[in-house]
Amino acid sequence: MSAVNKKAICFYFQVHQPFRLKRYRFFDLGHDHYYYDDFSNESIMRKVAKNCYLPANEVILDLILKNKGKFKVSFSLTGLVINQFRLYAPEVLESFRKLADTGMVEFLAETESHSLASIVTRNEFERQVNVHKAMIREFLGVEATSFRNTELIYSDQIGSWVADMGFKSMLTEGAKHVLGWKSPNFLYCNNINPRLKILLRNFVLSDDIAFRFSNKNWNEWPLTADKYALWLNKLAPKSELINVFIDYETFGEHNKKDTGIFDFLQHMPGVVMKKTPYKFMTPTEISDYLQPVAAISVPSPISWADEERDITAWHGNELQVAALEKLYSLSDKINRCEDGQIQKDWKYLQASDHFYYMATKFFSDGAVHAYFNPYDTPYDAFMNYMNVLSDFELRLNRCIPDVAVQNEISKLNQLLRAKEQLIDQQVAEIESLKHQRMRKSPKKNITGHIDLVLPKETKSGKTRSRKPKAKSN
Repeated sequence: MSAVNKKAICFYFQVHQPFRLKRYRFFDLGHDHYYYDDFSNESIMRKVAKNCYLPANEVILDLILKNKGKFKVSFSLTGLVINQFRLYAPEVLESFRKLADTGMVEFLAETESHSLASIVTRNEFERQVNVHKAMIREFLGVEATSFRNTELIYSDQIGSWVADMGFKSMLTEGAKHVLGWKSPNFLYCNNINPRLKILLRNFVLSDDIAFRFSNKNWNEWPLTADKYALWLNKLAPKSELINVFIDYETFGEHNKKDTGIFDFLQHMPGVVMKKTPYKFMTPTEISDYLQPVAAISVPSPISWADEERDITAWHGNELQVAALEKLYSLSDKINRCEDGQIQKDWKYLQASDHFYYMATKFFSDGAVHAYFNPYDTPYDAFMNYMNVLSDFELRLNRCIPDVAVQNEISKLNQLLRAKEQLIDQQVAEIESLKHQRMRKSPKKNITGHIDLVLPKETKSGKTRSRKPKAKSN
């Protein structure tokens, strides 16, 4: 690719489903240790697989084969959705494996649990990323070299951690308050470690597909492949890179098949390649071919959620903060616990979805997320989650007792035993004194009078004791 024509377009799709919790009440604590709504999880997975994953994968595979190396896309599959595929829809996992085998699809690393660990603890964050990399290697047969964090959460610090782990590039949001006058349509680098290349989402072009495609009140409706290519051409003179990052459920689930979303997906790549100067590339390829124009400074975490593009969707009220702090306060014990079921529950309880359900603010994209929200109010979500977390903590404490508490209990037990021994000694002394006193006390006759023993003279001249005779009346 010549220096003059270095213009790339990156299509990235997020694939995620959480393990939804069942209604778990206070009275279930200590009795019921299974927390998941299996019926909802399976039925939703089967529905989305039928409406989105299978038909969309089929379209993309067909596009890859027809365009012979010119059409490329990127995915991230969370560890939770991979486990759900294995349980409920193994054919979907196989279809992703076929995409991986083409060599035209890059699968990105992320947190195994689709968690918020990156804003709480580096150790847990890095552990989950390494586990996720191993899962991608095992189930898809590829090595992840680029990274996307949960909900595109990013900051300078998080980016430096990702760079330290050896990743070439990372995806995040082209947030206005971060960019200022800068354009998201260029490659940037991390402010702390410039080796990490940063791809910024063009939220306008992304949301045109994800949120506005089926909106008949939109002044650009209907969106066609030719119209989309026209918009790209208008940006071409002042851009090098267009990043379109969207939820994969955009195809067939959020926008139903009858909206024409699959027709758009089928025709868009060919029109873009024919009518624009952009070439489809993956994040790792982009990090190798394009040079960053500048470092991007992001001191506070950003994400792709709501108008603020910050992390308040999951960490914006007291409910969310309390739940998150309580969850990660258990990290040290979890690291020492070898119980397989507890470890699995730990993964599932970290999903960011649980905290999103507790949000009390209005989101521009709230209708999409509320689609699968099983709770009537954020407070219901909080109470249900905390009940589950309380039972989980009880199980964890049985597995790994608290050292300080156990030491205090041990000291109290020793003190109690010492007091019991002292009491036993004192009781024994009291009984001994009673016996001694009884032996020294004079005897009483049947009438209660004291028997007096008087001396009596014997034949030998000695005296002996005798009882006085009773006087007759």
